Parts: sequence; structure tokens; C-alpha cells
Amino acid sequence: MKANPESLANLRGQTRYIDDLPEAEGCLHAALRLSESARGRILSIDAKAAKDLDPSVIVIIASDIPGENQIGGNKPDEPLLPEDEWEYWGQPLVLVLAKTRALARRAAAALAISSENLPFRLDPRKAAAAGDFILPSRTIACGDPAAAFGTCAYVVSGRVDSGGQEHVYLETQGAYAERREGGKIFLVSSTQGPTGVQKAVAKVLGLSMNKVEVEAHRLGGGFGGKEDQAATWASFAALGAWVSGKPVKLYLNRKDDMRATGKRHPYTTDYRIGADASGKILAFEAEYYQNSGSTCDLSPAILSRTLLHATGAYRVPNVRVTGMMCKTNLPSFTAFRGFGAPQAFFVIEAAIDAIAKAMGRPREEIQRANLFTEGDSTYFGMPMKGCRAVESWDALLAKADWNGLKAGITAYNASERLSRKGAAIIPVCFGISFTKLPMNEAGALVHVYSDGSVLVSTGAIEMGQQVTRKIGLVASRTLGLSLERISIERTSTLTVANTVPTAASTGSDLNGMAAKLACEQILGRLAVKAGEILAVPASSISFAEAQVRVDGKPSGLSWDKLIEAAVDDRVDLSAHGFYATPGLFYDARAERGSPFAYYVYGAACVVAKVDLVLGTASLESVTIVHDSGTSLDEEVDLGQIEGALAQGLGWTLLEDLRFGEDGRPLTDSLSTYKLPDASFMPEKTEVEFLPPVKNPYAPFNSKAVGEPPLQYGIAAYFAVLDALRAARPEGKDFYSIPLIPEKIEAFLSGAEPC
Repeated sequence: MKANPESLANLRGQTRYIDDLPEAEGCLHAALRLSESARGRILSIDAKAAKDLDPSVIVIIASDIPGENQIGGNKPDEPLLPEDEWEYWGQPLVLVLAKTRALARRAAAALAISSENLPFRLDPRKAAAAGDFILPSRTIACGDPAAAFGTCAYVVSGRVDSGGQEHVYLETQGAYAERREGGKIFLVSSTQGPTGVQKAVAKVLGLSMNKVEVEAHRLGGGFGGKEDQAATWASFAALGAWVSGKPVKLYLNRKDDMRATGKRHPYTTDYRIGADASGKILAFEAEYYQNSGSTCDLSPAILSRTLLHATGAYRVPNVRVTGMMCKTNLPSFTAFRGFGAPQAFFVIEAAIDAIAKAMGRPREEIQRANLFTEGDSTYFGMPMKGCRAVESWDALLAKADWNGLKAGITAYNASERLSRKGAAIIPVCFGISFTKLPMNEAGALVHVYSDGSVLVSTGAIEMGQQVTRKIGLVASRTLGLSLERISIERTSTLTVANTVPTAASTGSDLNGMAAKLACEQILGRLAVKAGEILAVPASSISFAEAQVRVDGKPSGLSWDKLIEAAVDDRVDLSAHGFYATPGLFYDARAERGSPFAYYVYGAACVVAKVDLVLGTASLESVTIVHDSGTSLDEEVDLGQIEGALAQGLGWTLLEDLRFGEDGRPLTDSLSTYKLPDASFMPEKTEVEFLPPVKNPYAPFNSKAVGEPPLQYGIAAYFAVLDALRAARPEGKDFYSIPLIPEKIEAFLSGAEPC
């Protein structure tokens, strides 16, 4: 807390989120009537009973939308309110406003909606068989897999399934909107992407973007769930304010949030892998059936990251991977930390596990033998530069004492009757950049005030990951000032335009570099002024500890005195910085290029224990070696690693997202959807950072940290599987996330997994 004083208000519960903001006089509250079947047609809507409750009640339907009834960003398949049919259980049908939230919800429930149900589909494989895709499938290939399989000493094929995952951000989706003079609209939105909200609201209201102002304060969590889908709820608030002429606040309760919003994409995948007698992987094929849900949303970009991480941390010379975006009548699945990569990592790790078993060799031997090394190229043609996969692996084995650990587990299993232990390792090689290349940019606005204090505005959204601290550190180091003299402003579309979402682990990289460039512009002007004052060349000037230095030595001129002189001499002390990640390119037709600025490497070892009587698994330890480049703040990075690990462990072992056969959400509350807690987490977690390295694509040689560590949780699945095999060597293998107690019991009893 002393190291991160900006967290103090959050820890004390003093941070104000959307629902804590003061409400303007006459503010109305919004509620939504959600659909109650997987697919249906609206025949009529009778609002009389709702309006009779109170004069303040306003009912808004699709025909009341003044602009375009469409918020789909990648494909126009997402109406804000359905004009005719709905496509999933929990889809908003009608917007209701009233003077209190309770009244708005009562009015929404009082609406009489006449409808008929329509045929629906929930299974992505059935959708694919029927040719029902969001967009055409995509294939990346290299070499000649068909020929390579013919030369393999071992070939294994199978199926891998991974479930979805709820974001369960502490602050649910919400927005506050006011109609203002001049035909303008102002919003405070709980969003990771203010410009995306701005575009959606402008479209729905029929306005130009310069009439829509969006502010984003600190979010109570996001994890990708507020990257694209926050635009829906902001558009509802804006529509309500526009139609009523009054301020409108919309804030979802937990059940409505869990019913109506997207989650991590479930995948079901068929794979085939081949290796020579030495264990070198020669060929890999996979067909990924992505359950995209009812609309396009971010599914194309998520599938892109899946395909671009298909071989994980391994070099494979012959590859063919195909991804299909299967349309189903479920809430539109969306961004979630990892963004399609965890699903790919699980498939390749399952394939390696299967072929190692077929060869009768330890899984870790096959993993180690196939890691990327310096000078390799990916199957899409990107050279591996600064590759640390082997370094990470070897450092982990040493830190975890792998040989001693395995010997101890073998001894334990030989002596115990009612439990078994297992261990597994996963290497990580995670590409950093948005897979949609035009999104790899950011702007920043920096002001130096006459008292020497500094204000920095960027497009980055603070949601607990400490991106504001990192940007503050970048400005502090660049300007040579203490962090206390730097203030990071909340994000607004007025100060920084055309922002990209704070996502894809790029928040600190892109916005930090933009802020650094803006600061350097101001320093360049100040260096000229300091040179005039000190009668030395500007090139000899530098700044450190709020002092001006000449050739690295104190000059006696302080920062504050220089700023006073610069203001008197009318020197511009504001600057706009813009950063676009250099070197990125990708030929979508040839499926070749370098879509990532760099890779983050790491490896994790997980030890798990299975209770053979209860059919439950517990985690004993996690050991991690991680590549943070030259970390801006190791304490922040450590927090991100541990948080991502918790989500990864939850996804692989605990979080069981389920829908009924009729499409009804079955896990729509925190009593039916289980999250990781203190008792679930491992007894011991150790994290070691690799030595610092250079990385010119991020501020001060740092590396992104948000998403890569989530993959470490996948090792827990294989650690539990290792324990299960120790208990029942003849057990029938399956690869299905999450590995919940029902599946553990199925393995132990020889039944089919649920």
C-alpha cells in the first residue's frame, strides 16, 4: 500500500463507480425486460400496465430509436432492441425508465409481451454441420502436413473441449447519460473502450461523433467483458436520456448481468499430431469450433489469436489449423483475458500429452524437445527474436527442483491409499499486439502547469491493473520528476480521440509510449530554453530529480525555475504524443506476416492432489518463472501474475458455465457459479522474474503482463490428470475444461465424462 498509494481509496471503499456517482435532478433509472427463451418472435407489446404504475414510467421500443438500430462493430448483426426476433435467453427486448430503479424494474416486469418461440441451436458442431457461421472459416497452414504425417513414427488424434467463463467483475455493466445543449450527449460509461461507446451511441442516436462525449473513470474490473459489450448498456442509457430529455442511469444487477452479457468463448476442437521416434513434432492439425453465440461481437479477432497461438510455445514445421465461428442461440461470447489464446494453448498441450502417452515417454521430455529457439520462425512466418522459451523452461526446472519434486510425488503415491499427487509444467509464448493491426496505436495529451506539476491524459482505462501507475512512472522517469508531481487524468473522448480499448495486454505499452513521446516533445522545448539560460548547447541538457543537468552534472537550475522562465517566454508546455507500433504487418490472404511486436515467455509448474474418496482436487503449489522484460514495477507485475493465475486455475478446474437444453442460463448467480477463493488457491505460490532484457516496443524495455500468465493455470489440469493416472493407469483419458469433481469421478469410475 505504501508502494501504491493510489490504491488506498480503492482499498478503503472510497472509489466511486457508476452507481456511486451523484445523480442530477430529475434523473431517471433504466431497467430492461429480458427475453425468456433461446429464440422467439415478438407479436405485440402492451405497456399499459407498466405505465399505469406511475407517471414517470417511459417505455422505449425499437421504433423509438432515432438513429440506426444497430451497434454491431464488425458486422451489422446486433440490433440494440429487436424489431422482430430475439436470439438468446436474456436478450434485452424493451427499455423502461422510471423515477426509481425499483419502479423501473417493476414496470419492466409488468409489460405484457405476446410472442412465439422459434427453433434454436446451442451446439457449435451442429451449427457448423448446418453451415451456420458468423463469418467464413479461416485456415493458416505451412509445410505439407499430409505428407509429414506419413513419415511420423507416432500419430495421435482426438478431441479437446474447453468451457466458457464468466467475467464476474465486481462492478456490473452500467452507464450514466445526460442530454446537453447543442444537441449533444454526455456519458460516463464503465467501459474499456470509450471510442467504441462513442461510435455506438452516435449511430443509435443519429449523431456525429463530435456530439457524443464519453468519460470512463476507474472500473470495478473488466477482464475483456467491457471491451465491446459496454457499448450496449451505454447506448441504452443514452437512448433513454435522448428520448426522455432527462438524465438516465442504468446499472445492471448481478443476475441480469450474468444472463445478458457475453463470456469467454467455449471451444470444441479436433486435433491430429505426429512425431518422429525421437519425440520431435513433425505435424499438427486442428479444427477449432468456436461457439460464437448469437452475434459477431469480437469473435473474428478472438479466433485470430487462437489460430496465431495454435502451436503454443513449440516449433512445428508442418501445420494446418482451421477456425470456424459457429452461430448459436446463446449470449454473444466476447473478449476475456487471454482472448482466444488459452483455448489454443490447451489444445496443443493436450495433443502433446496424448502423443507423449502413446510414446510411453514423460510429457515434459516432449515439451522441452520442441520449444521455440532463437532464429526459429512461426508457421505464419514471424521470426522469433529474443526468444526466451528454453531459458524460461530451464530456470523453472531448477527453481522447482523438478527431479526431486517428481521423486517425492512418486514416493507419496506409493505410500498413500486414499489420495494421489501429480505435477505438470506449461511453457508460455504469448504474442503482444492487437491482432487487428490498425488498433495498435495510442495518443496522449500532456500538460506542464506553471507550478511545475504535470497532467497526463491517455486512452488507457484503469480497472485495477495499475495502468495509471505505470503511465505515471513512464512520465516520471521521462521528465525526471517524482511520481507525486504527476497526475493521470480520467479518460475522455474530449482529451484523447480515437482511442483503442485497454485490452490485449497493450494498455501500458501503447499509452505509455504515447505519453513518453509527448513528454519528450516538451523536454525538447525546455532543453532549448535551459540552454539559453545556461549558455550551453541544448544537446547537453538532461533532466533528473527535478533539476536541469549539463553533461550529466547539476547545473543549479531547478525544474520549477525553468518552468517559470518557459512560461514567461511563452514556451508551449503542452504536447500531444502519438504512438503506432512499428514493424507490424500481416497478409490476410497469404496468412503470413509479423502480427506481434514481441513475445512474452514464461513457464509454470503446478502440483495437485486428488482425494480419491471425495473426487476433489486441491492445489499444493505453483512455481512460475516469468519474462517481464525490464519491469516498470515488479510489485504491480506480481499482482497481475497472481491474479491471472487465479483466473486460469478457475477456468481449468472450477468455473463451470452451463446452459440448459432450452438455452436457459443455469449459472446466472454467484450461488450457482463458483469462483476461486482463498481456500481454492494453492498453499504456496512462488514467482521469479527472468533477468531484464531490452524491448524497444514498450516503455523503458518493459513487457506486457496482463494476459500471458493466465495460461499458467492450464498446468493445473495436467497436474490433476497426472494424479488421476497415478490412481488409475488404465483410465480413459479425456481433455475437457473445467476438470470438476464430476469429471474426476468419471475418470476414476471409468464412466463417460459429464
